[in-house]
Amino acid sequence: MPIATIQMIEGRSEEVKREIIEKVTQTLAEASNSPVEAIRIIIQEVPSTNWGKAGVMAKDEGR
Repeated sequence: MPIATIQMIEGRSEEVKREIIEKVTQTLAEASNSPVEAIRIIIQEVPSTNWGKAGVMAKDEGR
């Protein structure tokens, strides 16, 4: 059973997350030659205060 974990900064709508789950499921099923029923997608939302890039907190970048 293929499992994909996606980490991203919190704040996206349920609609966007639903679309990500659908598209990643289809792509992973095709790439792994697995049925979609066997695919699991986990979205981990991270607060912008816990995410940094190039020494700057994402919250301070206006995300």
